[in-house]
Amino acid sequence: MADQGISKQLAKVKHIILVLSGKGGVGKSSVTTQLSLGLVHQGFKVGVLDVDLTGPSIPRMLGLDGKQVHQASNGWVPVYADEKQRLCCMSIGFLLQNKNDSVVWRGPKKNAMIKQFLQDVCWGELDYLIIDTPPGTSDEHISVVEFLKAFNPDGAVIVTTPQGVALADVRKELSFCKKVELPILGVVENMSGFVCPHCAECTNVFSSGGGESMAKDYGIPFLGRVPIDPAFTSMVEAEGDGSYVNKFETSNLFPTFQKITEQLTAQHTK
Repeated sequence: MADQGISKQLAKVKHIILVLSGKGGVGKSSVTTQLSLGLVHQGFKVGVLDVDLTGPSIPRMLGLDGKQVHQASNGWVPVYADEKQRLCCMSIGFLLQNKNDSVVWRGPKKNAMIKQFLQDVCWGELDYLIIDTPPGTSDEHISVVEFLKAFNPDGAVIVTTPQGVALADVRKELSFCKKVELPILGVVENMSGFVCPHCAECTNVFSSGGGESMAKDYGIPFLGRVPIDPAFTSMVEAEGDGSYVNKFETSNLFPTFQKITEQLTAQHTK
């Protein structure tokens, strides 16, 4: 049975997608950010819930460092990242007195915080709620899936890098999804090549194709390869001015995520 508080806040959310990876450092939050911006470009209204409680990076990615969450009569109002208010975000990063403060919590407190995010944030009408999770298959993942089970989330986007050491951990995430009966919408192979900042040519510095091969082995959709783009880092690092949100459509990675989001929306039209 669904929690009444969660039911109330998610009542007008059409689609829920979790972004998962069994490995840390694969760029899961950057993929979450660009998936969300890609969906906004398609005309959808999108919310991003950052449940990486010990490493919340979504506020920085969206240029929202230093912003605060406001309390309304029926819960927290998420922070908007754009003037048209088509992209909003909730993260523990907005609740810390200092962005450099560490969150040192045991599992039960993390689970309680996740439940509070789901039942107390006033998302309103959303086409998509994208949930950025921490790496691994820990308490936070189990809690999110259990809390959302009654709402039939569309599924998970799995993020990996091409190298074998990352793929080995990501296979555990695929096993996790199977055990908790969470559909897998597809695999994104991140950091697949390097985009030269001078000529925009893409070179396979590490390797390429590992994510696609894994997706084929497991019979799940491969959504695409995302190269390393120094321009993305430069715009995100511009201190809190939302540079990447404003310049996403002119970025080198925009065509890549346009194709990825088109595949996602084609899969689960309700």
